[in-house]
Amino acid sequence: MPTSIKWAILFCLVFLFGFQQPNTSKPEVVYQSERLIITRLSDNAFQHVSFLQTQDFGKVACNGLIVRDGNEAVVYDTPTDDTGSRELIAWIADGLQARVKAVIPTHFHADCLGGLQEFHKHGIPSYAHSRTLALAREHGYTVPQQAFEDRLTLDVGTEQTTAQFFGEGHTTDDVVGYFPSEHILFGGCLIKEMEATKGYLGDANLNAWSDTVRLVKAAYPDVQRVVPGHGEPGDSRLLDYTIALFDKN
Repeated sequence: MPTSIKWAILFCLVFLFGFQQPNTSKPEVVYQSERLIITRLSDNAFQHVSFLQTQDFGKVACNGLIVRDGNEAVVYDTPTDDTGSRELIAWIADGLQARVKAVIPTHFHADCLGGLQEFHKHGIPSYAHSRTLALAREHGYTVPQQAFEDRLTLDVGTEQTTAQFFGEGHTTDDVVGYFPSEHILFGGCLIKEMEATKGYLGDANLNAWSDTVRLVKAAYPDVQRVVPGHGEPGDSRLLDYTIALFDKN
């Protein structure tokens, strides 16, 4: 076969299959109100952003993640209050034509479970690390219903999504979520956006933080998109940035 024909075939193959890569384009806002913003990160993953008024940092935007397959969805972290959660649940039902199968708060702070009661009112089961249940109870927050220890795996449609505890960092109960089919990691407040400061450290384990994120990075070598607890999503460089930010060396 002439070389020119071989190159033409190779070009066609690259052109055709190049479009099969996961969607990592700029997020598209698909819903916005005064208290809730939802953006599409990929075909089946959406970031939800709500807001928390804090004494030290003012009004803070707080991230969560929705993953879905078919007519089922799983939510990582609730909006910061029940009204925001009501909007989120309604949008998933109307906008995605899906039911929320579960909600997973990734630690005990209000930016993760402040709207949990609304999920319970809708009959949506909640799962969290056993430490999160204990800390939520201790601090007077709504307590998640079901506990896990090291790792939780849930079916969502024909896919699976996970939550896993790798160690202490922002709090003693941080877990991260992973949606393997689209290589998306929800790092929650364990992971910082690029150029972020250390933020709130009142419940942190500064000595363990970097080593915990090193374990996260090793567990997900194929991660393509990383969503931090606050700020802009990125790629695996957010893991490297967080490790360096809290590194003891």
